[in-house]
Amino acid sequence: MERSSRALVVALWPLSIGHLLAMLVVILPFALLLALVEWQRQIQIGASSLVICFGIFRFVNRRHPRALARIPPMQLGLWSFAVAIAHGAGLMLVPIYLGLCRAADLDRGYEAAGALINANLGMAVLVSVVHSVAVIAGGGFSAWLVYRYLGLKFVSRSWFNLDATWAVSLVLVGALSLAFSLADQH
Repeated sequence: MERSSRALVVALWPLSIGHLLAMLVVILPFALLLALVEWQRQIQIGASSLVICFGIFRFVNRRHPRALARIPPMQLGLWSFAVAIAHGAGLMLVPIYLGLCRAADLDRGYEAAGALINANLGMAVLVSVVHSVAVIAGGGFSAWLVYRYLGLKFVSRSWFNLDATWAVSLVLVGALSLAFSLADQH
């Protein structure tokens, strides 16, 4: 490019990094899936323990983060993504999607979800879109009813905090998951 051997050597670094990243993007998910299958029990125990600890933390520290109280409109999409990830959006479908659920363990609902998700990538995207539209439509309609007919003072006066309920449910779900993981001797 610059008619110098130095430029050639300098250009090799970004080329190799780009090639390496491309290979990692393709190979890493498969390697992670293999590790997930090989370390499934340990991951289940670790995840269960993490859920229990987070539930205990939320029960002890019930204050809602003040930083989440007022989000600028330009950051609402990022906030929605972060909160959905923090609350585990879609995580319930990962074991089905990865085929970690045994056929004998599945009821008809899980079988249907597994068939839909495993059908193809387009179906997985469609399920995600339909779910998101339903959640936004239901939540948006409820918010509009409260805003239009009940008023914002109703929300501030009648608001109750479900953090304690959420914390207890996290501890219970984590404990059940941990018990099943420990009882399941492969």
